[in-house]
Parts: sequence; structure tokens; C-alpha cells
Amino acid sequence: MISNQILQSTIDGLKTITRRDFFITDIEAKVVASTEENQIGMHMEIVEDFVNSQAESQLIQGYHYFKVFDENTAEYVVAVRGEDEEVYRIGKLAAFQIQSLLVAYKERYDKDNFIKNLLLDNLLLVDIYNRAKKLHIENNVPRVVYLIETQPDKDINIKEVVRSIFPSKSKDFVTAVDERNIILVKEVKEKELMEDKEKVARMIYDTLSSEAMSTISVAVGTMVEDLKDVSRSYKEAKMALEVGKIFYSEKHIISYNQLGIGRLIYQLPVPLCHMFVKEVLHGRTIEEFDEEILTTVQKFFENNLNVSETSRQLYIHRNTLVYRLDKLQKMTGLDLRNFEDAITFKITMMVSKYMNYMEKMSY
Repeated sequence: MISNQILQSTIDGLKTITRRDFFITDIEAKVVASTEENQIGMHMEIVEDFVNSQAESQLIQGYHYFKVFDENTAEYVVAVRGEDEEVYRIGKLAAFQIQSLLVAYKERYDKDNFIKNLLLDNLLLVDIYNRAKKLHIENNVPRVVYLIETQPDKDINIKEVVRSIFPSKSKDFVTAVDERNIILVKEVKEKELMEDKEKVARMIYDTLSSEAMSTISVAVGTMVEDLKDVSRSYKEAKMALEVGKIFYSEKHIISYNQLGIGRLIYQLPVPLCHMFVKEVLHGRTIEEFDEEILTTVQKFFENNLNVSETSRQLYIHRNTLVYRLDKLQKMTGLDLRNFEDAITFKITMMVSKYMNYMEKMSY
């Protein structure tokens, strides 16, 4: 079914051209769009009788009525005010316009269903290629999946906003699996660089942030060259979104091939993570360390274990920083000035983040 907003926009445009009033009802004779005030939502008994008749058009009480068909089944009734000869031609044109919209929306709906089932692995391999051929969707074309997570907003159709960003790209597909996640399956150039993919992600993020005025996250899968592999790129984007929430919460755009060690940790069993942290911290947890120590360690890592630069950025004396590192060494046995120990503690912090996230998700 066509959205009522599209129907309203269509008859508003027709009124501007023809200077005639129109209204459209659904098959149950309820007005869904009108150029006249106070008609929307009304039930038209006259239309009910017309729908049940064999006539395709009929002049009744100052309006000319026309049925709009979808594969020989009436879907809408278009009414034009007036009884002169010109009204018939105008009404036929209006009915033809609505029917053309029905065909276009049906094709989009079919493609939308196909892409959804493709992403969710609900299609057999033979069905993928057969349906793609019928829908005129090319197979061996490089594509990337972008997963956009946003807060639901009743006043803004996020999916349509994303479609408007790529208006001339008929080979790109935008769909949604739930009210929070919008998926863009975008055709890309074969040798498109990662920087180009991130530019697209940045464009999506900037546009939606200004339109929706809410928190937006964009995750990017890897490029695939076969239609059957699009679901893999989608799964990668989903993982990137989840891993980003755990380890890179300050980032709004995250790519699967930039997840680093976070991707490995995300796939570890939680009991194994508990065992690892317990062994490294001798029964302690990261939460038992005071905020001052953890902030110092984080800044120390950011500065590649450089004592002088870290103390300068923290506005503390070098000896104070050394004292804090020595304090941590006494608690854990790890000297963060030693590269191997630093790596061990860094991984421990990341594993602890992962465990905390999984515990919150289980509630």
C-alpha cells in the first residue's frame, strides 16, 4: 500500500495543475487523502456502493469516481469534483497516476522483502539468484553493508532520510529489520578505498544527526562481490556495532576491519574471561582499582608508555607517575614500563569491559 502522505502529495499536485478538488478512499470507502477540508477519515457510503458495482467509473452527486486496480483488484477509488466532460479525462489521468505509484511501490516492496531475507539468511542459494534475476538485481557486483542504529522517532522516517541521501542510486538498497536499525546495502567501486567507505559513513552520520537530533551509530562491514555474501557483510557490521559499544564507545563510526583485538575478545567465552582476569589480577577485579590509577594507566597507554609525555599531559610530576606505576606493580606484579606486562594489563582491561557488558546484557 502507498503511504497516505504520498497520496496526499499526489492529489495536491494534481489540484495545482487542474484546479479541481480530489479525494481518495481505500477499498473500505474511508477517505485517506483529500484536497478539501475535514474529509480525511470520513466513511463514504456512495463509494462503498461504487466499489461493489461492476463499473470502473461513475458520476454520482457532483463527483466522478474512478477505481484504481492492482492486478485486476480494486485498491483505491479516486474522486474528482465536477460533472463536465473534462473531469472524466482528469479523473482517468489521476487514476493512472495512482496505479503507476502502486506498481512502483509494489516493486520496491518486493525488493525490500528480498533484501531483508537475503540479509537474514532466509533464502536458499538457488532462490537468491532466481529472485535477483526477476527483480533485475545484479549478482557479481561489489557491495558493502552499512548498519545504522538510531533512536526511534515517530516524527521522522529515518529510512526515508537515508534513501534521500542516495536519490540517484537505484542500485543501492535501504531497509530495516526493526525500528532502531536501518540497513544500507551499497554498491561500491571495485577498488574503493576504506577511506571512501568511511566518507559515506560520515555523510550518513552527519545527515542523520542533523535531521534526527539523536544519538546515531554507523557500522561498516567488509566489501563482498557475490550477492550471497551480502549477509556476511551485514553480520560483520552487526559485530562492529556491538564491539564498538564495548571498546570504542567514544566512536560513532566503526568499521569491521578496524576492530583489532576487540574482535577477538568479543568471541571469547565469558567463563574463560573470568579465569584470565582472576589469574592476571590475583583474584582482584578492575573495579577494585581506584579511578586515579586507571586514568593514569589509560593515559600511559595513549602515549605509548612514554613516562615524560604522560606526566606532562596529566599535569603531575614524573616521580608521581612512577609512584603510581610502582603501586600498580605491587598489586598485580605487572610493570607497565615493560612492554609485555603493559600488553597483558591492556588486554585485561578490555576483557573486563567485555565481561561487564555481557553481564548487563544478560539482565
